[in-house]
Amino acid sequence: MSVNRSAGTLVDVPRGLAGVVVTDTEIGDVRGTEGFYHYRQYSAVELAQTRGFEDVWHLLVHGDLPDPPRSAAFAAETAALRRLPAGVWAALPALAAAGAGSGPLAGMRTALSLLGAAKGFRPVYDLDVERRRQDTLVATAAVPTLLAALHRLGRGLDPVEPREDLSYAANYLYMLTGSQSDPERVRAIEQYLISTVDHGFNASTFTARVIASTGADVAACLVGAVGALSGPLHGGAPSRALDTLDAIGTPDRIDSWIRERVLAGDRIMGFGHAIYRTEDPRSRMLRQIAQRFGGPRVDFAVEVERHVERILAELKPGRELHTNVEFYAGVVMELCGLPREMFTPTFAAGRVVGWSANILEQAADSKIIRPVARYVGPGAPAKVPQAV
Repeated sequence: MSVNRSAGTLVDVPRGLAGVVVTDTEIGDVRGTEGFYHYRQYSAVELAQTRGFEDVWHLLVHGDLPDPPRSAAFAAETAALRRLPAGVWAALPALAAAGAGSGPLAGMRTALSLLGAAKGFRPVYDLDVERRRQDTLVATAAVPTLLAALHRLGRGLDPVEPREDLSYAANYLYMLTGSQSDPERVRAIEQYLISTVDHGFNASTFTARVIASTGADVAACLVGAVGALSGPLHGGAPSRALDTLDAIGTPDRIDSWIRERVLAGDRIMGFGHAIYRTEDPRSRMLRQIAQRFGGPRVDFAVEVERHVERILAELKPGRELHTNVEFYAGVVMELCGLPREMFTPTFAAGRVVGWSANILEQAADSKIIRPVARYVGPGAPAKVPQAV
Protein backbone atom coordinates (compact mmCIF):
# COMPACT_ATOMS: atom_id res chain seq x y z
CA MET A 1 0.00 0.00 0.00
CA SER A 2 1.23 3.50 -0.82
CA VAL A 3 0.22 6.57 1.16
CA ASN A 4 0.55 10.18 -0.01
CA ARG A 5 2.22 12.53 2.44
CA SER A 6 3.91 15.86 2.15
CA ALA A 7 7.26 14.10 2.21
CA GLY A 8 6.30 12.07 -0.86
CA THR A 9 4.87 8.64 -1.55
CA LEU A 10 5.37 5.88 1.00
CA VAL A 11 6.20 2.46 -0.37
CA ASP A 12 5.85 -0.71 1.68
CA VAL A 13 8.91 -2.97 1.60
CA PRO A 14 9.63 -6.39 3.14
CA ARG A 15 10.73 -6.60 6.75
CA GLY A 16 14.46 -6.07 7.11
CA LEU A 17 14.55 -4.51 3.61
CA ALA A 18 14.98 -8.03 2.22
CA GLY A 19 15.50 -7.87 -1.53
CA VAL A 20 15.21 -4.06 -1.66
CA VAL A 21 17.77 -2.35 -3.89
CA VAL A 22 18.85 0.88 -2.17
CA THR A 23 21.73 2.00 -4.40
CA ASP A 24 24.23 0.98 -7.09
CA THR A 25 27.68 -0.28 -6.17
CA GLU A 26 30.91 -1.15 -7.97
CA ILE A 27 32.42 -2.93 -4.96
CA GLY A 28 30.96 -6.39 -5.35
CA ASP A 29 27.87 -8.55 -5.24
CA VAL A 30 26.43 -11.75 -3.76
CA ARG A 31 24.51 -14.04 -6.13
CA GLY A 32 22.73 -16.23 -3.64
CA THR A 33 21.00 -18.63 -6.00
CA GLU A 34 24.34 -19.42 -7.68
CA GLY A 35 26.41 -19.68 -4.51
CA PHE A 36 28.81 -17.06 -5.84
CA TYR A 37 30.12 -13.70 -4.67
CA HIS A 38 32.73 -11.34 -6.02
CA TYR A 39 34.86 -8.29 -5.22
CA ARG A 40 34.64 -5.92 -8.15
CA GLN A 41 34.98 -8.19 -11.22
CA TYR A 42 36.84 -11.05 -9.50
CA SER A 43 35.59 -14.15 -7.70
CA ALA A 44 36.16 -13.59 -3.99
CA VAL A 45 37.05 -17.24 -3.47
CA GLU A 46 39.56 -17.19 -6.32
CA LEU A 47 41.13 -14.06 -4.84
CA ALA A 48 41.42 -15.80 -1.46
CA GLN A 49 43.06 -18.79 -3.13
CA THR A 50 45.55 -16.86 -5.25
CA ARG A 51 46.24 -13.41 -3.74
CA GLY A 52 47.41 -11.88 -0.49
CA PHE A 53 45.31 -9.72 1.80
CA GLU A 54 47.03 -6.47 0.86
CA ASP A 55 46.30 -7.02 -2.84
CA VAL A 56 42.59 -7.47 -2.11
CA TRP A 57 42.65 -4.40 0.12
CA HIS A 58 44.18 -2.43 -2.76
CA LEU A 59 41.50 -3.79 -5.11
CA LEU A 60 38.65 -2.58 -2.90
CA VAL A 61 39.93 0.89 -2.02
CA HIS A 62 41.82 1.71 -5.24
CA GLY A 63 39.71 -0.25 -7.69
CA ASP A 64 42.31 -2.53 -9.26
CA LEU A 65 44.65 -5.40 -8.48
CA PRO A 66 48.23 -4.15 -8.18
CA ASP A 67 51.18 -5.49 -10.14
CA PRO A 68 54.13 -6.72 -7.99
CA PRO A 69 55.86 -3.32 -7.60
CA ARG A 70 52.64 -1.54 -6.62
CA SER A 71 51.68 -4.46 -4.38
CA ALA A 72 54.95 -4.13 -2.47
CA ALA A 73 54.57 -0.36 -2.25
CA PHE A 74 51.01 -0.61 -0.91
CA ALA A 75 52.02 -3.25 1.63
CA ALA A 76 54.85 -1.03 2.86
CA GLU A 77 52.59 2.05 2.95
CA THR A 78 49.92 0.36 5.05
CA ALA A 79 52.39 -1.47 7.31
CA ALA A 80 53.85 1.91 8.28
CA LEU A 81 50.42 2.96 9.57
CA ARG A 82 50.05 0.18 12.15
CA ARG A 83 51.48 2.01 15.15
CA LEU A 84 49.04 3.91 17.31
CA PRO A 85 49.32 7.51 18.50
CA ALA A 86 50.75 7.69 22.01
CA GLY A 87 47.50 8.96 23.50
CA VAL A 88 45.48 6.10 22.04
CA TRP A 89 48.04 3.51 23.15
CA ALA A 90 48.02 4.95 26.68
CA ALA A 91 44.20 4.72 26.86
CA LEU A 92 44.02 1.02 25.97
CA PRO A 93 44.59 -0.43 29.48
CA ALA A 94 41.62 1.53 30.81
CA LEU A 95 39.47 0.48 27.85
CA ALA A 96 40.43 -3.17 28.32
CA ALA A 97 39.61 -2.99 32.03
CA ALA A 98 36.29 -1.24 31.44
CA GLY A 99 35.31 -3.78 28.80
CA ALA A 100 36.32 -6.86 30.78
CA GLY A 101 33.81 -9.56 29.98
CA SER A 102 32.53 -7.91 26.80
CA GLY A 103 35.61 -8.49 24.63
CA PRO A 104 37.87 -6.36 22.45
CA LEU A 105 35.14 -5.14 20.08
CA ALA A 106 33.61 -3.04 22.84
CA GLY A 107 36.92 -1.37 23.57
CA MET A 108 37.66 -0.90 19.90
CA ARG A 109 34.56 1.23 19.41
CA THR A 110 35.95 3.80 21.82
CA ALA A 111 39.52 3.34 20.61
CA LEU A 112 38.49 4.07 17.01
CA SER A 113 36.88 7.30 18.15
CA LEU A 114 40.10 8.24 19.97
CA LEU A 115 42.14 7.34 16.90
CA GLY A 116 39.99 9.54 14.69
CA ALA A 117 40.41 12.47 17.04
CA ALA A 118 44.16 11.91 17.43
CA LYS A 119 44.65 11.67 13.67
CA GLY A 120 42.49 14.69 12.97
CA PHE A 121 39.83 12.87 10.97
CA ARG A 122 37.33 15.33 9.54
CA PRO A 123 33.87 14.77 8.06
CA VAL A 124 34.14 12.98 4.73
CA TYR A 125 31.77 15.61 3.39
CA ASP A 126 34.59 18.18 3.73
CA LEU A 127 37.39 16.03 2.26
CA ASP A 128 38.64 15.25 -1.22
CA VAL A 129 38.79 11.67 -2.47
CA GLU A 130 42.45 11.14 -1.61
CA ARG A 131 42.12 12.36 1.98
CA ARG A 132 39.06 10.17 2.51
CA ARG A 133 40.99 7.18 1.20
CA GLN A 134 43.97 7.97 3.42
CA ASP A 135 41.76 8.14 6.50
CA THR A 136 40.39 4.67 5.71
CA LEU A 137 43.93 3.31 5.33
CA VAL A 138 44.98 4.78 8.68
CA ALA A 139 41.94 3.32 10.44
CA THR A 140 42.12 -0.09 8.78
CA ALA A 141 45.83 -0.50 9.51
CA ALA A 142 45.18 0.32 13.17
CA VAL A 143 42.33 -2.16 13.68
CA PRO A 144 44.48 -5.31 14.17
CA THR A 145 46.77 -3.38 16.52
CA LEU A 146 43.81 -2.23 18.60
CA LEU A 147 42.18 -5.65 18.72
CA ALA A 148 45.35 -7.54 19.64
CA ALA A 149 46.36 -5.03 22.31
CA LEU A 150 42.91 -4.98 23.91
CA HIS A 151 42.82 -8.78 23.92
CA ARG A 152 46.22 -9.12 25.59
CA LEU A 153 45.55 -6.37 28.12
CA GLY A 154 42.27 -8.06 28.99
CA ARG A 155 44.24 -11.19 29.85
CA GLY A 156 46.77 -9.34 31.96
CA LEU A 157 49.48 -9.46 29.28
CA ASP A 158 51.54 -6.64 27.84
CA PRO A 159 50.49 -5.58 24.34
CA VAL A 160 52.84 -6.35 21.48
CA GLU A 161 53.98 -3.58 19.16
CA PRO A 162 53.29 -4.19 15.46
CA ARG A 163 56.01 -5.14 13.00
CA GLU A 164 56.30 -3.59 9.57
CA ASP A 165 58.18 -6.53 8.07
CA LEU A 166 55.22 -8.90 8.39
CA SER A 167 52.11 -9.17 6.25
CA TYR A 168 48.75 -7.98 7.56
CA ALA A 169 47.72 -11.49 8.66
CA ALA A 170 51.14 -12.51 9.99
CA ASN A 171 51.45 -9.31 12.00
CA TYR A 172 47.96 -9.76 13.45
CA LEU A 173 48.80 -13.27 14.69
CA TYR A 174 52.16 -12.04 15.99
CA MET A 175 50.55 -9.24 18.01
CA LEU A 176 47.97 -11.67 19.43
CA THR A 177 50.38 -14.39 20.49
CA GLY A 178 53.72 -12.60 20.89
CA SER A 179 55.43 -15.05 18.55
CA GLN A 180 55.61 -15.50 14.80
CA SER A 181 53.16 -18.10 13.51
CA ASP A 182 54.06 -20.78 11.00
CA PRO A 183 53.27 -20.02 7.33
CA GLU A 184 50.42 -22.56 7.10
CA ARG A 185 48.45 -20.89 9.89
CA VAL A 186 49.23 -17.41 8.60
CA ARG A 187 47.94 -18.37 5.16
CA ALA A 188 44.79 -19.96 6.62
CA ILE A 189 43.95 -16.80 8.56
CA GLU A 190 44.81 -14.66 5.54
CA GLN A 191 42.42 -16.66 3.37
CA TYR A 192 39.71 -16.35 6.01
CA LEU A 193 40.23 -12.58 6.20
CA ILE A 194 40.05 -12.24 2.41
CA SER A 195 36.91 -14.36 2.24
CA THR A 196 35.09 -12.02 4.66
CA VAL A 197 36.31 -8.64 3.39
CA ASP A 198 32.95 -7.77 1.84
CA HIS A 199 29.60 -9.46 1.36
CA GLY A 200 26.94 -7.21 -0.07
CA PHE A 201 24.82 -4.85 1.99
CA ASN A 202 24.99 -6.79 5.23
CA ALA A 203 23.93 -5.04 8.44
CA SER A 204 27.34 -3.61 9.38
CA THR A 205 28.16 -2.46 5.85
CA PHE A 206 24.79 -0.79 5.48
CA THR A 207 25.26 0.87 8.87
CA ALA A 208 28.62 2.27 7.74
CA ARG A 209 27.01 3.61 4.56
CA VAL A 210 24.12 5.23 6.43
CA ILE A 211 26.57 7.08 8.65
CA ALA A 212 28.77 7.99 5.68
CA SER A 213 25.71 9.42 3.94
CA THR A 214 25.49 12.03 6.72
CA GLY A 215 29.02 13.19 5.86
CA ALA A 216 30.48 11.99 9.18
CA ASP A 217 34.16 11.14 9.57
CA VAL A 218 35.61 7.71 8.82
CA ALA A 219 36.00 6.78 12.49
CA ALA A 220 32.32 7.47 13.17
CA CYS A 221 31.32 5.29 10.22
CA LEU A 222 33.52 2.42 11.41
CA VAL A 223 32.33 2.67 15.01
CA GLY A 224 28.76 2.19 13.84
CA ALA A 225 29.76 -0.77 11.69
CA VAL A 226 31.57 -2.42 14.61
CA GLY A 227 28.49 -1.99 16.76
CA ALA A 228 26.35 -3.75 14.16
CA LEU A 229 28.89 -6.55 13.74
CA SER A 230 28.90 -7.29 17.46
CA GLY A 231 25.37 -8.66 17.33
CA PRO A 232 25.09 -12.48 17.50
CA LEU A 233 22.89 -12.55 14.38
CA HIS A 234 25.65 -10.92 12.35
CA GLY A 235 29.31 -11.43 13.23
CA GLY A 236 28.93 -13.13 16.59
CA ALA A 237 28.20 -16.66 15.37
CA PRO A 238 31.60 -18.39 14.81
CA SER A 239 32.17 -19.07 18.50
CA ARG A 240 28.54 -20.15 18.89
CA ALA A 241 28.98 -22.65 16.07
CA LEU A 242 31.88 -24.20 17.99
CA ASP A 243 29.71 -24.20 21.10
CA THR A 244 27.30 -26.38 19.12
CA LEU A 245 30.06 -28.89 18.35
CA ASP A 246 31.01 -28.93 22.03
CA ALA A 247 27.41 -29.40 23.15
CA ILE A 248 26.91 -32.35 20.79
CA GLY A 249 30.14 -33.88 21.98
CA THR A 250 30.20 -37.24 20.21
CA PRO A 251 28.93 -38.60 16.88
CA ASP A 252 26.26 -40.78 18.49
CA ARG A 253 24.55 -37.67 19.91
CA ILE A 254 24.32 -35.68 16.67
CA ASP A 255 20.88 -36.80 15.48
CA SER A 256 19.10 -36.57 18.83
CA TRP A 257 20.66 -33.20 19.75
CA ILE A 258 19.89 -31.57 16.40
CA ARG A 259 16.36 -32.97 16.13
CA GLU A 260 15.50 -31.73 19.60
CA ARG A 261 16.67 -28.18 18.78
CA VAL A 262 15.04 -28.00 15.36
CA LEU A 263 11.69 -29.31 16.65
CA ALA A 264 11.87 -26.76 19.48
CA GLY A 265 12.27 -23.98 16.91
CA ASP A 266 15.84 -23.18 17.93
CA ARG A 267 18.33 -21.87 15.40
CA ILE A 268 21.32 -24.08 14.66
CA MET A 269 24.23 -21.64 14.65
CA GLY A 270 26.40 -21.91 11.55
CA PHE A 271 23.54 -23.04 9.29
CA GLY A 272 21.34 -21.03 6.96
CA HIS A 273 21.93 -17.66 5.35
CA ALA A 274 19.79 -14.66 4.44
CA ILE A 275 21.05 -14.63 0.84
CA TYR A 276 22.38 -18.04 -0.16
CA ARG A 277 19.95 -20.68 -1.39
CA THR A 278 22.78 -23.11 -2.01
CA GLU A 279 26.06 -23.88 -0.29
CA ASP A 280 27.88 -20.80 0.99
CA PRO A 281 31.07 -20.62 -1.10
CA ARG A 282 32.95 -19.24 1.90
CA SER A 283 32.00 -22.30 3.92
CA ARG A 284 33.15 -24.61 1.13
CA MET A 285 36.54 -22.89 0.97
CA LEU A 286 36.99 -22.84 4.73
CA ARG A 287 36.08 -26.53 4.93
CA GLN A 288 38.90 -27.24 2.49
CA ILE A 289 41.29 -25.15 4.59
CA ALA A 290 40.25 -27.03 7.74
CA GLN A 291 40.75 -30.36 5.99
CA ARG A 292 44.31 -29.32 5.08
CA PHE A 293 44.99 -29.35 8.82
CA GLY A 294 42.96 -32.48 9.46
CA GLY A 295 42.38 -34.08 12.85
CA PRO A 296 39.45 -35.30 14.98
CA ARG A 297 37.91 -31.82 15.35
CA VAL A 298 37.71 -31.35 11.59
CA ASP A 299 36.35 -34.85 11.01
CA PHE A 300 33.66 -34.28 13.63
CA ALA A 301 32.68 -30.93 12.12
CA VAL A 302 32.29 -32.51 8.69
CA GLU A 303 30.15 -35.28 10.14
CA VAL A 304 27.97 -32.80 12.03
CA GLU A 305 27.50 -30.78 8.84
CA ARG A 306 26.36 -33.88 6.95
CA HIS A 307 23.88 -34.93 9.62
CA VAL A 308 22.49 -31.44 10.20
CA GLU A 309 21.84 -30.84 6.50
CA ARG A 310 20.04 -34.19 6.24
CA ILE A 311 17.89 -33.48 9.29
CA LEU A 312 17.06 -29.94 8.18
CA ALA A 313 16.06 -31.23 4.74
CA GLU A 314 13.77 -33.74 6.44
CA LEU A 315 12.21 -31.44 9.02
CA LYS A 316 12.17 -28.25 6.94
CA PRO A 317 11.41 -29.51 3.42
CA GLY A 318 11.64 -27.00 0.60
CA ARG A 319 14.20 -24.85 2.39
CA GLU A 320 17.86 -24.83 1.38
CA LEU A 321 19.76 -24.75 4.66
CA HIS A 322 23.49 -25.33 4.49
CA THR A 323 26.53 -24.32 6.50
CA ASN A 324 27.36 -20.63 6.34
CA VAL A 325 30.73 -18.95 6.77
CA GLU A 326 30.60 -19.04 10.57
CA PHE A 327 30.56 -22.83 10.90
CA TYR A 328 33.99 -23.58 9.47
CA ALA A 329 35.37 -20.14 10.31
CA GLY A 330 35.29 -21.15 13.96
CA VAL A 331 36.99 -24.46 13.21
CA VAL A 332 39.76 -22.78 11.18
CA MET A 333 40.40 -20.06 13.73
CA GLU A 334 40.55 -22.61 16.55
CA LEU A 335 43.05 -24.68 14.54
CA CYS A 336 45.17 -21.55 14.12
CA GLY A 337 45.26 -20.93 17.87
CA LEU A 338 42.79 -18.06 18.17
CA PRO A 339 40.68 -18.01 21.34
CA ARG A 340 36.93 -17.88 20.83
CA GLU A 341 36.58 -14.36 22.15
CA MET A 342 38.72 -13.26 19.19
CA PHE A 343 36.63 -14.88 16.46
CA THR A 344 34.29 -11.95 15.83
CA PRO A 345 37.10 -9.38 16.30
CA THR A 346 39.09 -11.28 13.66
CA PHE A 347 36.06 -11.06 11.37
CA ALA A 348 36.20 -7.29 11.95
CA ALA A 349 39.91 -7.21 11.04
CA GLY A 350 38.95 -8.41 7.57
CA ARG A 351 35.59 -6.71 7.10
CA VAL A 352 37.02 -3.26 7.92
CA VAL A 353 38.40 -3.19 4.36
CA GLY A 354 34.94 -3.70 2.91
CA TRP A 355 33.47 -1.12 5.24
CA SER A 356 36.13 1.33 4.10
CA ALA A 357 35.39 0.74 0.42
CA ASN A 358 31.69 1.28 1.04
CA ILE A 359 32.35 4.44 3.05
CA LEU A 360 34.38 5.83 0.16
CA GLU A 361 31.72 4.94 -2.37
CA GLN A 362 28.91 6.38 -0.26
CA ALA A 363 30.85 9.57 0.45
CA ALA A 364 30.82 10.31 -3.27
CA ASP A 365 27.00 10.55 -3.13
CA SER A 366 25.66 13.66 -1.41
CA LYS A 367 22.19 12.16 -0.81
CA ILE A 368 21.56 11.30 2.84
CA ILE A 369 19.92 7.93 3.54
CA ARG A 370 16.64 8.85 5.25
CA PRO A 371 13.81 6.29 5.15
CA VAL A 372 10.51 6.72 7.00
CA ALA A 373 8.41 4.57 9.31
CA ARG A 374 4.66 4.06 9.39
CA TYR A 375 3.22 5.19 12.70
CA VAL A 376 0.94 2.49 14.25
CA GLY A 377 0.56 3.86 17.79
CA PRO A 378 -2.47 5.50 19.46
CA GLY A 379 -4.34 8.05 17.36
CA ALA A 380 -2.89 11.57 17.30
CA PRO A 381 -3.33 14.28 18.26
CA ALA A 382 -4.74 13.43 21.68
CA LYS A 383 -5.38 15.95 24.40
CA VAL A 384 -2.50 16.10 26.86
CA PRO A 385 -3.87 15.33 30.34
CA GLN A 386 -3.21 17.85 33.05
CA ALA A 387 -0.55 16.97 35.60
CA VAL A 388 -1.97 15.86 38.93
